Amino acid sequence: MNIEAFVVTLFPMAFLAVLFGGGELFRRRQIDMDGDAPIDKSVFYASKYLIVVVWMAMVLDSWGIDLSFPYNAPARLKRAALLIWAVGFALLFIGRFGLGSSFRIGSPRESTELRVDGLFRFSRNPMYLGVYSTLLATVLQTLNLLLLLVSAFIVAVHHKIVLAEETHLGKAFGTEYRDYCRRVRRYL
Repeated sequence: MNIEAFVVTLFPMAFLAVLFGGGELFRRRQIDMDGDAPIDKSVFYASKYLIVVVWMAMVLDSWGIDLSFPYNAPARLKRAALLIWAVGFALLFIGRFGLGSSFRIGSPRESTELRVDGLFRFSRNPMYLGVYSTLLATVLQTLNLLLLLVSAFIVAVHHKIVLAEETHLGKAFGTEYRDYCRRVRRYL
């Protein structure tokens, strides 16, 4: 395995380890990392698992399993895809650690802290930006039309999730959240 394949593989594996390992640490502290699905539960979880499927496509492509369809991406586009992949995972890691114990998959069932520092000073949803970046990177790397369609589905569903989470946060944090929304854009 070359260094590129190692790095491409390491990012999602490390993020999933942080995600699930963090969930176990949360459970030990009596915190339920799993919130309520803010939209239809089956669509919510399907979109979450499909992210991993798209990530696997990027990993397999980096291992030399050609998933390009209908065209092969030029080398310059593949280099750009790797950079976008790395930026996406940086956003995911920094956003996840920035949320600390307020992180949930879905809407929290209990009160949490509104985080407006770190990356959250620039974007209300840096982790979603990270996901979108990794999806874009995979599509650019493979130029695979099926992955483009799956990624478009994931983005559309996650935008619905963001809107539902904003409603939840507006109810939970009131004026503080509305002021935050006026200062900081949803994505960029």
